[in-house]
Amino acid sequence: MNQVKTSIIRLSLALSALVGLFLVWLLFAGLKPIELDNSVLVTIERGATLKGATESLEQSSVIHDGWSFKLLARVFGLGSEIKAGKYQFDDGITGFQVLQKIHRGYFAKNRIRIQEGWTFGDLREALNLHDAIVHTTSNWTNKKILDELNISYSHPEGLFFPDTYVFTGGTSDLKIMSIAHKKMNRVLEDEWRMRHPDIRLKDPYEGLILASIIEKETYLVKEKSIIAGVFLNRLKKRMRLQADPTVIYGMGDNFDGDIRYKDLKDDNPYNTYTRNGLPPSPIALPSLSSIRAAMRPEQTSSLYFVAKGDGTHQFSDNLKDHNRAVRKYQR
Repeated sequence: MNQVKTSIIRLSLALSALVGLFLVWLLFAGLKPIELDNSVLVTIERGATLKGATESLEQSSVIHDGWSFKLLARVFGLGSEIKAGKYQFDDGITGFQVLQKIHRGYFAKNRIRIQEGWTFGDLREALNLHDAIVHTTSNWTNKKILDELNISYSHPEGLFFPDTYVFTGGTSDLKIMSIAHKKMNRVLEDEWRMRHPDIRLKDPYEGLILASIIEKETYLVKEKSIIAGVFLNRLKKRMRLQADPTVIYGMGDNFDGDIRYKDLKDDNPYNTYTRNGLPPSPIALPSLSSIRAAMRPEQTSSLYFVAKGDGTHQFSDNLKDHNRAVRKYQR
């Protein structure tokens, strides 16, 4: 009887020793630094299981022993919830840290720059080309996007603030548009509160329309408020804006780089040579400086301006001086 008891004790000790050695080996495998020549980006697809995630990590050489990795995950209870997304792994990371990343969702940070002056079409194309973004809206109409974002305007142009946005892999294009739209709303509200009391704009949206025209007229911040003053002077006198960028926008794909006389006479809602007042929507994404200029224009007597060819403009108070400037700078 004592011999049996002794054998059981010895067996138990042996098993305990084996379990202990196994756990030591497993911990060693999980805590051993992984050598990587460069940072590695790995995308874990939505709905991926531990097996699928392990295969992606092995194919990218982040881990070298998939069996040990899966065992490590199961022993520590970290294999049941794998977060989809794009992950960055650097030299010296351990298997256990890799596991924690994909379990907790420590995603690689991604960036997209939404440029001032872009049209909504440009914005959609940039989102579609970004490989870390989930392309939910690729086949959607503009109207469907507006409906999903609860935007009441009939046209999406100009409604998204140009900026650099940082996001985690797996973020949808609709989410980024939502963030950019909310930021534009905040900026418009802030600038509208600080607007000049005498500007002839009835609401922030009209300010956005004017800002988009200013954005396409010049990149020089120092001239934006003057150009805003010119346009507002023309509106006050019930003169047509006669802004070339609105004509170009109205031409759409027919614009080939030149505006001809017939284009100025081709009537459409965006032709400010044939229509009074502001166009029906913005024509591009305006920067903060253009929005600020539209809301707080410089007080000027000028009614005209012409490009001088060096990025600046010549401003004139009357048509005679303007025609003289045109002859001088537009030969």
